[in-house]
Amino acid sequence: MNKPRIMIAATNSGCGKTTITCGLLSALKKRGMKPCSFKCGPDYIDPMYHRNVLGIESGNLDTFFTEDDVTRWIFKEECSGDIAVIEGVMGLYDGVGGVEKKGSSYDLARALDCPIILVVNAKGAGRSVVATIKGFLDYDNHNLIKGVILNKTSKSFGQILKPIIEEELGIKCLGTLSDISDINISSRHLGLILPEEIADIKNQLAILEKRLSDEIDVASIIEIANSAKAMEQTAVPNSLAILNKPSESVNTIKLAVAKDEAFCFYYRENLSLLEHLGVNLEFFSPIHDERLPKKISGILLGGGYPENHLATLSANEKMKNEIKKAFDSGIPILAECGGFMYLLDEIESFDKKTYSAVSAIKGKATFTGHLVRFGYAIIEDRERRIKGHEFHYYDTDNNGSDFVASKPTGNRSWKCIHSTNGGAMGFPHLYYPSAPEFIIKYVEAMKNYGGY
Repeated sequence: MNKPRIMIAATNSGCGKTTITCGLLSALKKRGMKPCSFKCGPDYIDPMYHRNVLGIESGNLDTFFTEDDVTRWIFKEECSGDIAVIEGVMGLYDGVGGVEKKGSSYDLARALDCPIILVVNAKGAGRSVVATIKGFLDYDNHNLIKGVILNKTSKSFGQILKPIIEEELGIKCLGTLSDISDINISSRHLGLILPEEIADIKNQLAILEKRLSDEIDVASIIEIANSAKAMEQTAVPNSLAILNKPSESVNTIKLAVAKDEAFCFYYRENLSLLEHLGVNLEFFSPIHDERLPKKISGILLGGGYPENHLATLSANEKMKNEIKKAFDSGIPILAECGGFMYLLDEIESFDKKTYSAVSAIKGKATFTGHLVRFGYAIIEDRERRIKGHEFHYYDTDNNGSDFVASKPTGNRSWKCIHSTNGGAMGFPHLYYPSAPEFIIKYVEAMKNYGGY
């Protein structure tokens, strides 16, 4: 199966992977191509950019969450159009705990046999850039790095470095991306700020696309992507064998999924798995709606930024009462991070004001000013085990104790999650394909509940 693909990776965070990825996707569209994209690692913001601003299908791939066969299967299922552009995470070789190979951009590229374009921050550097690139090439055991882009340096100086890099290292220098300080792609505590919050983002991306097309050899990038080896057809992995079985009730079990400005963090793969299991997803807004969808058997409250909409969420008494009533009736709820905070009694704002929430779970969420329990986690109870991650600046006085989360490296662990009514409500973001049996049990709980 021919799947042209390329990974945009970097020597470290802050080199401009996202900027170049967005510019490249725009350039490919400008050429009449139909790209799709993937983000390496647990990230919601970048795929949201690609979907909402560029109109490009985007998903997440992560070799910590899934084994090679599942990772490849997800890629093949979601890969569409002419070319796939995969954005790396952190530095190319930085995996779990910053030191493991697992979960790194390079490990994903290895699993997919994907050519890599290495982005190097060349600001304030000269020939030293050659030594940096050589070090990364020496680590490349699978010969996947096929080109480099020099970021944050002038086009003219890039032309001086280009022959040195190509002659000494035997790798193609694809160009530079010089000063783009006038393009407003800002940063926030969860990565890039939401697309809706960037003024005139499409105009800015058009400027970025033009500069990238002027300075970077896009044609060679396409050529490198086309050089990727054909991927063999594979059956559904054993861990996802449930997908080979027809659902007993295709699209008749209805799940109410919160989706608006406050709750917007969902893995495409999670929602797809639910649909494969016969679940009909019906979206609603805790901000704008007063009622839950009718005849639902479960509620999904994803993460997001409820802390930025506390006054509106708190004032919507009808929706809060609807969710509390459904919870009290025994409906199974999946709630992650911000969605979990919304189920508590209260949430404290950044300026220490207190706002009432749903009051399905006792407790108060407060802003700590620092990351809490950050990173990958393995979440398990006596019967179930699933992988996920935490990334939040809030904490509560009642995180739940029905599961134990542990770091994949080291000995740190902590209690988490309320599993009332067969649901799971807590700070961890879960990646369902890492443990399909976990979500199968949730669907069973929905069936047992009936309808609200």
